[in-house]
Amino acid sequence: MDGTQKLKLNTWQTIRVGFAFLAICAFWQMYNNVIPLILTKTFHMDKSISGVIMAADNVLALFLLPLFGGISDRCSTRMGKRKPFILGGSVAAVFLMLLIPFFDNAYFKNPKTAFEILFVCVLGCILVAMGTYRSPAVALMPDVTPKPLRSKANAIINLMGALGGIIYLVIAKVMYPSSKTQGVDHVDYLPLFLVVAGIMILSLIVVMFFVNEVQLNAKMLAYEAAHPEENLAVETEDNKEQLPADVKKSLLFLLVSIALWFMGYNAMETWFTTYADAMWNMGLGDASLCLTIATGGAILFYIPSGLLAGRLGRRKTIMGGVLLLSACFFGGFVYTCFFDVFHSPLYLLFFLVGVAWAFINVNSLPMVLEMCKGSEVGRFTGFYYTFSMTAQIATPILAGALLEHVNYMTLFPYCAIFVLLSFVTMLFVRHGDAKVQAKRGIEAFEDMD
Repeated sequence: MDGTQKLKLNTWQTIRVGFAFLAICAFWQMYNNVIPLILTKTFHMDKSISGVIMAADNVLALFLLPLFGGISDRCSTRMGKRKPFILGGSVAAVFLMLLIPFFDNAYFKNPKTAFEILFVCVLGCILVAMGTYRSPAVALMPDVTPKPLRSKANAIINLMGALGGIIYLVIAKVMYPSSKTQGVDHVDYLPLFLVVAGIMILSLIVVMFFVNEVQLNAKMLAYEAAHPEENLAVETEDNKEQLPADVKKSLLFLLVSIALWFMGYNAMETWFTTYADAMWNMGLGDASLCLTIATGGAILFYIPSGLLAGRLGRRKTIMGGVLLLSACFFGGFVYTCFFDVFHSPLYLLFFLVGVAWAFINVNSLPMVLEMCKGSEVGRFTGFYYTFSMTAQIATPILAGALLEHVNYMTLFPYCAIFVLLSFVTMLFVRHGDAKVQAKRGIEAFEDMD
């Protein structure tokens, strides 16, 4: 890939790279759905203790994701920098996850404290195994994709992740319908874990055998060498590269922005079903449908948001999404001021929430990575996850405290204010946009080939 070659995204290559993220999302969808049920129904743990265990993945991620992202940057093997971590982490996670239903079933048959301790220890080991390879798996995309194309590529990666979650939900629905689980003393989740383990192994095979990381990374580095103007780092007197002060300032404000919009969006994800029950008298299924519609809106607009960023720039696309998202949250607050029941036009509002989130989420990681050189992609990916995970740890606690001690009406304003604050911080972000010529009509879609 030289400077004279037309810059074009290899869609099928990006899809193959995205299988690593598909496996990660399928696993976490299962983990977040099944583990709370096992903790409360098999081990009869208090919900607060179960909540602490379920929050442990985000806490560990604060340390593991930047750590292993940076370690993988410095790794050099015949298979590449990221593949060793993807291989080791996937194999360890698959082995450990199959122990979960084993100890679950063993405790139900013979409730010994030893089984409970071993179960919690296995959970901890799984979280470490997943933490070792998430950043390297995400960093694989920018390792093989030139900077101007990373928004489009990240849109595909997000679609692959959504596909992983959807595949799990369909499998769980088919294998464990209500008729099979309601009223039974214990549910055996081993078949479900085996299926998800199979998905992870198949995804690993695709990445390991059909993605030539070394060759693709060499092409990407050749492109970077031919376009030194895209490298924002400068050489110091001792021949080391560092970011100029103005780029560091942009990076800091961008990372703060990421934390702020996750504070707003994740609070809605966490507390909306509780809010809808209290304020609109909605059942869990109806409230969950609103969140599903928001997810559907995001999925439908992943690709368009990447294309839009190619024309308008990532920063403008993100800021437009931020304004739309905050307007939706303010709209929800105004609606609740006048109505105490849910009306179907609100489905459109939640669809727009998903659209806004797609504009933001697809383009934020590529903006962070635009400010690093190729050898630090894993480290900067870790920065992104540190700030987003910190927000996702803090915001359920803070928003929940407001709901409990002030009023349920605080949820929508809370979300809107944090998202709107991210618009303010984005005003100080001056770097991270791709320098790519705008294309119109069918030409823009041709670059997705």
